[in-house]
Amino acid sequence: MLSLPPDSPARRVLHDVFGYTTFRPGQEPVIASLLEGTSVLTVMPTGSGKSLCFQVPALVREGLTLVVSPLVALMEDQVAALKLDGVAAETINSSRDRAINVATWRRVAAGELRLLYISPERLMTERMLAALQRIPLAQIAIDEAHCISRWGPSFRPEYEALARLPALFPGVPLAAFTATADAATRRDIAGKLMNGSGRTFVTGFDRPNITLAVEQRRDWQKQLIDFVAARPGESGIVYCLSRKKTEAAAELLVKQGVRCLPYHAGLDSATRAANQNAFMTEPGVVMAATIAFGMGIDKPDVRWVFHASLPANMEAYYQELGRAGRDGRPAEAFMLYGLDDIRQRRLFIEEDAGDSDHKRREHKRLDALIAYCETPQCRRQVLLGYFGDAPAGDTAACGNCDVCLDPPVTEDGFEHARHALDAVVQTGQRFGAAHIVDLLRGGETEKIRSLGHDRLAAHGRGRGESRETWQSILRQLVAAGFLSLDITGHGGLSLTAAGAALLQGQGEFRFRRDTARKAGRRARSAAAAAELSGDEERLLAALKELRLALAKQRGVPAYVVFGDRSLIDMARRRPASRDDFAEVFGVGEAKLRDFAAPFLDAIAKFG
Repeated sequence: MLSLPPDSPARRVLHDVFGYTTFRPGQEPVIASLLEGTSVLTVMPTGSGKSLCFQVPALVREGLTLVVSPLVALMEDQVAALKLDGVAAETINSSRDRAINVATWRRVAAGELRLLYISPERLMTERMLAALQRIPLAQIAIDEAHCISRWGPSFRPEYEALARLPALFPGVPLAAFTATADAATRRDIAGKLMNGSGRTFVTGFDRPNITLAVEQRRDWQKQLIDFVAARPGESGIVYCLSRKKTEAAAELLVKQGVRCLPYHAGLDSATRAANQNAFMTEPGVVMAATIAFGMGIDKPDVRWVFHASLPANMEAYYQELGRAGRDGRPAEAFMLYGLDDIRQRRLFIEEDAGDSDHKRREHKRLDALIAYCETPQCRRQVLLGYFGDAPAGDTAACGNCDVCLDPPVTEDGFEHARHALDAVVQTGQRFGAAHIVDLLRGGETEKIRSLGHDRLAAHGRGRGESRETWQSILRQLVAAGFLSLDITGHGGLSLTAAGAALLQGQGEFRFRRDTARKAGRRARSAAAAAELSGDEERLLAALKELRLALAKQRGVPAYVVFGDRSLIDMARRRPASRDDFAEVFGVGEAKLRDFAAPFLDAIAKFG
């Protein structure tokens, strides 16, 4: 594995500028490759330090590092953080006045900046490209690189033009970074950006501090209220499929006394920016959002992500849950799941403008997510296995997902399956799950009577099981490929070839019984940092208040001043001098100069 010599300038930059003593796993070979001029594609979990992989070489190599980023808010936050570390960094973007952008470009042309953040749309104009070709470039870093691939979960057409960069800037190493890319996506990105050369680094996908849980949807509003009520004062994200549901979720939580703000594309840009700023800078804020919110959100203390609707696929789910627990402390990813979600997601795929190959691929990706929801095995192993990151040999229980913490009961479901499949056939393979459940349980609804379904042999065969159990069985039959959903109609169920065979006695079906978990229940990861003492927790609270005040003075998110890990280290160490403060995690020369006095004063007064 590539490594850096002990006296490498990169190690000095790491310590003197960023205040770290060691590289995180996976960072060193990426940095070493870029310093030797080799292009790289790097896949790292969210929160594992991707940005440092190009920021350190940017301060070692001569010339300008160009950073391509998809979101203005992300660019502004990263530039603010670099400036507090004493780094000459800037951004040119649409949110800034033209005069400011012009002044920034003059600094670029004068060689005064080390890093320039820019969107792909602005970069790939002929005028900007021509101007940059006259500037000595050290490297080009591309964040959220999965956006360049049509195989990826969130392709953006404006990113595709970045494939021109190798020809436009020959000899300039390209550094592509993403947290979300399966093997096909990685091959596509590498082919477009590196022309078969360069190196690909995959450092793993596991986020062991995040508890994974999935629960069948019964009453999503009550389930959401119970979940959030059990986590008072914590910052979290509620993901919803539609703008309407996003607004409903926000209103619901506000009525419960929770500071919850909506975020979706239907809001004007000023409202979206204000809500995002409140979420990023103020403690305990919950954001109810569509997937319009999230890419590049670097808030370290998000304690939970609640999916009120099924994500688009496994990559989208991984990307969205990855917004929790970036500080390494315990966090939770909780998802609600129902058949309506599957029908809606299938419909979205069919209505997409992609060709038949693209649609088939997206259906397979959704299949993988459905299987994840219904698995009776360790969820983390299923998730990691999808990305090719499962451990070799026997899969071990992770101890930090709902299946490991509260193992489901699985049983032979052949008779249940036969009754359900027969009911679907007897009703003409065109009715949805709700009607099939009513039929099996012997319901006397107007619909059943008017259709004469009360006279079918299937009527009442399943009286011994609850409505919830039959709903779960039907979902699991869909997930296992025995039943198919009519996605363009009203969710009608029909038998697949495998379902027809099962009905004839060929094959087997095991199902797990869903059990409602107490909303207050939460797991603590073995990988989480040791808890602080009572005094240390109180000092940490005081340090967070100081951090928030300093952040507001500077107009930046609180985490840009110091991350939680730095404050926790302060609370434990209780530094009493500048030399002591210099040893705190994340304190480089600039932060020692700018922040030692107020934090040392706060610690001394607390003691």
